[in-house]
Amino acid sequence: MSMRAQQMTSNTARRSVPGFFLVLGVACLVAATFGGRLAVGLVTFGILAVCSLALVLLGRRNETYQGLTEKEPDERFARIGGRAWAGTGVVLTVGNLSAFIGDLASGRSGDPYFWFVATAAIAYIAGVAFWSRHT
Repeated sequence: MSMRAQQMTSNTARRSVPGFFLVLGVACLVAATFGGRLAVGLVTFGILAVCSLALVLLGRRNETYQGLTEKEPDERFARIGGRAWAGTGVVLTVGNLSAFIGDLASGRSGDPYFWFVATAAIAYIAGVAFWSRHT
């Protein structure tokens, strides 16, 4: 691949992440509006728009962000990205477990949180099984 093509691919990747946040903000705004919660939609859109802008600004100057959004990051950036995703998974799993336990303690079923926790457990087991055979 030519240097120009690599640069265009890298620039596209750097724009796609902030673009995703912006599209997600619009989707939340539309969903909240249809649900009769315009204020919540506007706040959510505002937060995601600020995140999108922060990522655009980071993409210009931050070597780590640029390295993470390359098509094929080097080992260091791949390791940073993998650890960040693993940390995100831990935070989300602990948050959902806490919500599940809190819902049960409040006398409710805990149903929506149960499915998040069950999905996380299945994904973890499947990941361990897959990577233990392919590493």
